[in-house]
Amino acid sequence: MAHFENPEQKKPMGSISFALKNNLSELDVLCEHLSGFCRSCGVSKRQTFEINLALDELFTNIINHGFTDGDEHHVQVTCVSEDNALKITIEDDGIPFNPTDAPHPNLKCAFKDREIGGLGIHLIRSYMDHIEYRRRGGKNVLVLTKEL
Repeated sequence: MAHFENPEQKKPMGSISFALKNNLSELDVLCEHLSGFCRSCGVSKRQTFEINLALDELFTNIINHGFTDGDEHHVQVTCVSEDNALKITIEDDGIPFNPTDAPHPNLKCAFKDREIGGLGIHLIRSYMDHIEYRRRGGKNVLVLTKEL
């Protein structure tokens, strides 16, 4: 369920926050919210595509690799538009994983010789201008910044 900015709250203007269940069926909801928010902030179609692709990869990785108990979890997404940048914070209570520590894939070797995995994180690094990770309160907290 999306939670849009309320003037009575103490959040910066130009923000949206919503929770997604740990289910790949939520990818459409993620895309819908991000696209709408980007439109409202005047983000170009190309940048919106890049942001959506990066978040699609990240959310898919969280769902496929972050939870091992089979229980329902929630991934909290908060987007803030400020100072000519879009900051997206993703929080989940999955297995600790710092994507900034993941090795870069070898893109120069033949496709058939490449190790499986790592391309999603490569896309996130390529499309976002800054990535920051921390573990706080039993949660992975990833902040992605896209300069506008």
